[in-house]
Amino acid sequence: MSVTEAQIRDVLRKLPDPEIGRNLIDLDMVKAVRFNADMTEIQIELPTPAYPRKERIGEAVEAAIKRELPQTVNPVATYCWDVKGKNTGGAIGLKVKNVVAVGSGKGGVGKSTIAASLAYGLHLAGAKVGVMDADIYGPSIPHLFGVNRRPEMIEEHGPNGEVIQRIEPIEINGIKLISIGFLIGADEPVVVRGPILHRTITQFLQQTSWGPLDYLIIDLPPGTGDVSLTLSQLLGLAGAVVVCTPQQLALLDAVKALNMYQKVKIPVLGMVENMTGEIFGRGGAKKKAEQMGVPFLGEVPINAQIRVNGDGGLIADNFAEGAASREPLIHMCERVAIEIAKTLLETPTMPTLEIL
Repeated sequence: MSVTEAQIRDVLRKLPDPEIGRNLIDLDMVKAVRFNADMTEIQIELPTPAYPRKERIGEAVEAAIKRELPQTVNPVATYCWDVKGKNTGGAIGLKVKNVVAVGSGKGGVGKSTIAASLAYGLHLAGAKVGVMDADIYGPSIPHLFGVNRRPEMIEEHGPNGEVIQRIEPIEINGIKLISIGFLIGADEPVVVRGPILHRTITQFLQQTSWGPLDYLIIDLPPGTGDVSLTLSQLLGLAGAVVVCTPQQLALLDAVKALNMYQKVKIPVLGMVENMTGEIFGRGGAKKKAEQMGVPFLGEVPINAQIRVNGDGGLIADNFAEGAASREPLIHMCERVAIEIAKTLLETPTMPTLEIL
């Protein structure tokens, strides 16, 4: 007696996704079921290409079908992916599925390195990624990516045929970048007041030709100042990642950042502990995340090569095969990606933004 697609889907309705906890059918992760003489293919659609240890799903699917429907011909799980997102930038013309802010309560904790690493890791997984350097007073993204050229202005046609001037983002390693650092000299300070800061952030979002992106990573300035408020008013972010080091002094400021994001209705995706090791200690951020009821996204060890690669504009080398930083960084990227997907799948409707 032949097996039907409905029977297979009934089996998978009892199988929870290992990360999100709901069954594969309710999550719409079973993209297709195909039968041929040699194999029964069950295609699983992942909500992000950076899904951690996706083979767990395939192994569970194959085992469940063999157990419940032993007459099935050679069940094999295959994978595809489609990044899920709130498309929250649509109101201001962005074609970005997920806008993610990376911030910290204080400077000096490696926030920009984590932001650049998050972008590169998601790109490495297969996603379309951009980085917006919103740290206007201390832009680091150009240096971390080893770029010092000026972006070009291009003309695009609007929906009514009008000509619109836009900034062409710098693209390196397949990642699109924009930063005030591309527009000023390396040693030139930025001296602007709040209204100009707001306008610059708005221009970077609206007047840059980002094109379709799965993730736009925004490197925030340290602290709890104007930029986060501006972003919360312009668009609903997929969430914020808080970067801190393990010691108590940094954690005190990280808590302020967490509370600020919650106040302006920016979902907190979790905390990353950077520079873990004997100098600053270990585990402080994980403990604080548990106390605050937010996810812990992983720890990145203090490592001289990360600093050397950052100084040399070689952020991609931190992901090279054999690099000590590769696995911790990939783990961090996967945790961020799955928290974004969980936030979307667990809360399908957009929260109302509080305009302050």
